[in-house]
Amino acid sequence: MDGVREKVERVGVVRARRARLDAEELELLAEIAADVSDDRGVVEELTPVLRVSTREVERRIEDGRSVVRRMPQLHAAMQSGEVESYGARRVLAVVDPLDDDTARQVDGLLAERLTDAPETAWQPGNLAQRVRRLVEKTDPDGQTERARRARAERKVELTPGEHAMSSLEVSLPSETAGACYSRVDAMARSLRHGGDRRTLDQLRADVAADLLLGRDPGVSPPEAAAMVYLHIPVDAALSLSNNGCELDGYGPIPAPIAREIMTNERSIWRAVLCDPGTGEPVDLGRRRRRPSAVIRELVRVRDRECVMPWCHRPARHCDHDHEHPWTTSSSDSDSDGGGSTSVANGGPRCRRHHRLKDHPDWNTRYNPVHGITHVTTPHGATYTAHRHPVLTPTGQAPARDAPARQDSRRQDPGRTAPTRQDPGRQDPGRQAPTRRTAAHRHPAE
Repeated sequence: MDGVREKVERVGVVRARRARLDAEELELLAEIAADVSDDRGVVEELTPVLRVSTREVERRIEDGRSVVRRMPQLHAAMQSGEVESYGARRVLAVVDPLDDDTARQVDGLLAERLTDAPETAWQPGNLAQRVRRLVEKTDPDGQTERARRARAERKVELTPGEHAMSSLEVSLPSETAGACYSRVDAMARSLRHGGDRRTLDQLRADVAADLLLGRDPGVSPPEAAAMVYLHIPVDAALSLSNNGCELDGYGPIPAPIAREIMTNERSIWRAVLCDPGTGEPVDLGRRRRRPSAVIRELVRVRDRECVMPWCHRPARHCDHDHEHPWTTSSSDSDSDGGGSTSVANGGPRCRRHHRLKDHPDWNTRYNPVHGITHVTTPHGATYTAHRHPVLTPTGQAPARDAPARQDSRRQDPGRTAPTRQDPGRQDPGRQAPTRRTAAHRHPAE
């Protein structure tokens, strides 16, 4: 084991130690709050002790009460060093509106899903996404009502910052926010391609300011770049079920909310044809180097996110990457996509991971046909992730609360990865109905 690899392992040990200390702190705060009747007084007393703001002390006390009383399995995971306070807070934010019994039910289901889970499953964003799916499953009616209430509370906030800068935060329904960002990003990229020397971050900020102030940024966004996809199974669209609805770049959303978006008079729909046997969008092959808009669009719909196991950047904001380098001799008949410009040889990679792919010390491979990503870091850790199909394949039971990329595993050299039951295994006793999806574009204006 080289020196850097050893230090990487030590960082993991420090993180686990911090998680255990976070668990101890939350438990102590919950005990203190239970021992006193004056919450405000104890908060003021703890503020100089914890050296954080009074509001942060209040949050930690509430987190302590919730994790100890309502989420004992999550508390145990913290005590064993699996999850720190930030990850726990992301989980608690999702279950906060639930009653105690439902929260404990979600806690138990989450513990089951995380048995022998890979390291990437414990990342805060992945934890929160799993919990959202479990909440949707255990309390679908409440999830819908909470979504409606949150959408009614949309707002704009201005927060002063340092160095003569401020942040303008707009809280919007997810499909509208996604469409807004897509429009701003597309206009920024058009300016960049036109020779503008500003960075993409600077261009996005300046374009957004110009649009809000009524100034013309001087460019129109490419139509395809402003797409935001809403996947709705036909039975959910017809109100026959309330399962399987997902918003591109966000995750699962309640079916009633999805149907409201679907029936919005400003919505524009395009069919997404999928192979019912595989659950994947139909493939298209091309011989030219630059992918067509149709190929780019199908790859975005199919993969939904950057193909790196821990990256959740929406595919619509990623580069289109040829997994096998393009060659003029590539044949469309190649079963694995060869080096052709086709859906079978394409995948979305955010700019950072697109560049990382060609780094000599990293080995990153993606199989677009089977949706399998293999990543080996410069110091020997290997991660494997599987893409979750857009649809549940015909004859296969639905995957159990699977994220967009499931079974992401890490394997150390010389160590066998833990065996884990495949959540998407075929159940011969059940057959899922054939489904189609619809793609939704919500105008950004």
